[in-house]
Amino acid sequence: MEQKYSKDRLRVLLVDDHAVLLSGLKLLLGNTNDLEVIGEAKNGSDAAEASKFLKPDVIVLDINLGDTNGLELVPQIKSLTPKTNILVLTMYGEEEYLQKALELGAKGYVLKKASDNELLTAIRTVGRGETYLDQTVAKTLVTMALGSNALKKEADRELLSSREQEVLALVALGYTNKQIAGELIISIKTVETHKANIKIKLGLNKRSELVRYAMDNNLI
Repeated sequence: MEQKYSKDRLRVLLVDDHAVLLSGLKLLLGNTNDLEVIGEAKNGSDAAEASKFLKPDVIVLDINLGDTNGLELVPQIKSLTPKTNILVLTMYGEEEYLQKALELGAKGYVLKKASDNELLTAIRTVGRGETYLDQTVAKTLVTMALGSNALKKEADRELLSSREQEVLALVALGYTNKQIAGELIISIKTVETHKANIKIKLGLNKRSELVRYAMDNNLI
């Protein structure tokens, strides 16, 4: 006889190759009123089959499985059961694993050292279709983003010559072509050429965009 599960609970499939961890997770979720473990798998092939058959709301997935890298399962599972949301539960806190998991379609990423309450919160959040990141890895993601923006700004500034940066700064301050020419002791035609080159290099046309760029890159 087919086993029936409550429609009022999030249906969870656990995927990990450690029996002790699986037992602990089943016990943890079993003590809640809104989460229900409907199956478990210890390797990639079983996880894919169980996902296809059970169609869980959430899969709690380890990266380090016996026969495969758990991350490789993410797009496979998403193709089999598009409505299933995947929470990666792992010991790996490195940014490359986090970034890869999100790129492949995982909705959450939590380290195994997380508290029980945080794990439960993560499962519920992912079950709603929202993204949840472990606090530790979330800080890593923010650092990555800030670092990327800083590098981009530095690269953008290097697109402009020192003279073009001077022209852009004066444009942002509201100087006319004539005033810029007088300030830098160059011809108005040269000012116009610099402005045209700046717009081409930065891909910006509006003065408001040039002003914002100048402010973001500390030119004014």
